[in-house]
This record gives sequence, C-alpha cells and structure tokens, in this order.
Amino acid sequence: MTDLAMSPAEQKSHGKKVGEILVRDYGKKKYYSCAHIKKASLEVKQGFDWHSWAMSLFASPSGFSSYHDSIGEDFDYSEMKSEMTAAMTNGASKKWFDASMSWLDWPNVDLQTVFDFYD
Repeated sequence: MTDLAMSPAEQKSHGKKVGEILVRDYGKKKYYSCAHIKKASLEVKQGFDWHSWAMSLFASPSGFSSYHDSIGEDFDYSEMKSEMTAAMTNGASKKWFDASMSWLDWPNVDLQTVFDFYD
C-alpha cells in the first residue's frame, strides 16, 4: 500500500501520536530508525499506511532515503518534512525550516505546545 495524502490536521494528529509512542518506547532522540517509526505509526492504527509521513518527521535524511530506496519508493524527504513540520507548528516553521534539522532542534518552538508528551 502506498502512502495516502494527509490533511494538515491528520498530519499533526499522526505526528503527535507517533512521537508519543517513540518517546515512550525509545526515549527522546534526535532521530529514530525507520523500523521503530513504522512500528509506532502502525500502532496508531489509523487505517492508513502513513508511516512515510512520520518517517519524514522523525528519521534522519539518510535513514529516510535508505529505507525508501530499499523498498523501491521515491518520496521527497524535504517536501514531506516541510509539510509535516508546517502542520505540527501551525505554519511557524515556514520562517526557519531546515530539512536536516531534528524535531528536537526546532527553534522558537515550545515543544510542549506541539507534543503533549514532551517534558
């Protein structure tokens, strides 16, 4: 199954839920493995194959590329991450977005307001 388009509200909801699972199961990390992200995304059970969207938010650029190369899919990491980051920050990231930046390094964002689980 290929990843389906997501609305910004769905992106934000999925990103929050997957992030909560990742932090709960693996602790706070700049980047997570694609296997861990896919597992967390599937645990959310939204009925759609949205793990690539979550990977764009929580995987490293090289991890994202390696995973998608290995399964023969060609997704644009920067484009997907830009969309996910904009959804997560209600558009605030458009001023500072950098595709190589970890979610933990987002500037000018109180992560507690984005991720309810962040302490």
